[in-house]
Amino acid sequence: METNFEAFVAARSTPLFRGAFVLTGNREAAEDLVQETLERACRKWHTIAGKDSPDLYVRWIMVNLANDRWRRFRRLVMTSDPKSGDKAASGDEFGQVDNRDQLVRALQQLPMRMRTVVVLRYFHDLSDAEIAADMDISPGTVRSQLARGIEKLRGQIPVPSTPSPRQHTEGIR
Repeated sequence: METNFEAFVAARSTPLFRGAFVLTGNREAAEDLVQETLERACRKWHTIAGKDSPDLYVRWIMVNLANDRWRRFRRLVMTSDPKSGDKAASGDEFGQVDNRDQLVRALQQLPMRMRTVVVLRYFHDLSDAEIAADMDISPGTVRSQLARGIEKLRGQIPVPSTPSPRQHTEGIR
């Protein structure tokens, strides 16, 4: 089924941006990543539009571009310790966990493959088989990377010491 590129961009830009933001951790970098992804997709749109899932193909372009950027970034000499960044403000710990910035920072600490698996699962709602096909890895590797990624994220995000006001602490009446 061939679709119009402009209609595709209108329908998929927001989800692509959300995924790019989680992959990059930076609004400007995410905007650049989405723009470059859509630019490449536009150049090959006549081929992409004929595919069973143009969205899958465009996501694959975005993930590969993000991986390329990550590899280039890793080649640079880091001048500061990434763990010495901003410390979380004291206060409501549950509110800190809700903070998207904290989640993005925790995701940035994951290795690229692991981060990509987590993003594709929880931000794009893809199955193990879809992620495996996207990344050219086995479904078992997807499950392994996902489990390890979630475990690492849990270790980086503090558990609230007291119940949040949003949680029910009493039985239902």
